[in-house]
Amino acid sequence: MIMALGGRISIEIGVHATAAKWYNIFATQLHQVQNLTDRIHQAKLHHGQDWHHNEAIKHWTYIIDGKVNTCQESMEYDEAKKIIIFKLFGGDVAKEFKFINLVFEASDKENGGANIKWTVEYERLSGEVHPPYGYIEYLYKCTVDMDAHLKA
Repeated sequence: MIMALGGRISIEIGVHATAAKWYNIFATQLHQVQNLTDRIHQAKLHHGQDWHHNEAIKHWTYIIDGKVNTCQESMEYDEAKKIIIFKLFGGDVAKEFKFINLVFEASDKENGGANIKWTVEYERLSGEVHPPYGYIEYLYKCTVDMDAHLKA
């Protein structure tokens, strides 16, 4: 039996702040995210003049599965749908994956607050590499940390 090397893993999290507030933090204040959760050790602009331009490349240092990882990242935005795709490459990501995309979607709930959906899209370099389940745990914990700051 041959197992597919690509896949998707998703999680949806209810949060206190509105979808617009969540989208805004990632679309216009991404450099602040490292101050809202201790799971991100460092984020810096690697290439480009503006953190929030599609051509910009950021360098991230973060913790997944208890160990420090690094990667570079670029973004694509869909403001109308409140969707952002973070495309991870290089660094530790490139050791096991052709790519990892973190897809952020925010939608308002009827009774206030929002639902944040994270989807991890990936392609592994080989069948020996496990799917990136640690990224779902990481995104869940970062979302909870950030929600505590955003609801204030």
